[in-house]
Amino acid sequence: MQRDDFRPGPLADVDRVPAGDRWDLILVRELRHPPEKVWAALTDPGQLAEWAPFLADRDLGRTGDATLSTVDGDRADPAPATVRRADRPSVLEHTWGDGLLRWELTPTGAGTTLTLRHRIDRFDLAPMVAAGWHLCLDVAGHLLDGDPVGPIRGAEAKNFGWAELRDAYAERLDRP
Repeated sequence: MQRDDFRPGPLADVDRVPAGDRWDLILVRELRHPPEKVWAALTDPGQLAEWAPFLADRDLGRTGDATLSTVDGDRADPAPATVRRADRPSVLEHTWGDGLLRWELTPTGAGTTLTLRHRIDRFDLAPMVAAGWHLCLDVAGHLLDGDPVGPIRGAEAKNFGWAELRDAYAERLDRP
């Protein structure tokens, strides 16, 4: 796919639930690929560089300390991370700065159900975080399909429908 032709796909299933004094944003996506292939996209630094909002200094498929550098244009801001759980190919849990990400991969007949739980500090951040992950996971889907578009992260996301996604997720999350 030509990068200029990229458009975000349909909204993911999303929820926001209390997690102590913080919140968990829960995003669920169906992917057409087996868990082992999705696992590689979540853990391999080379694949992460093609879709994730951060660069990893090592393979995330094993527990222990790591550095995840948030990327925005030419700027990369390193943050400490710890892989707490790496049960290939079903559960990956790691910190990212003061956030916690838990990726659950469930095999389906057609591929994988990916459930991301991202712990956030504030209730009102959920639509923004959901919009960012939506774009990243759409890009990951193209990468897994063998049709890479290159990473869309940081301020560049605004050129690819981030604001519209944020508003749509805000509406979805505010429904009773």
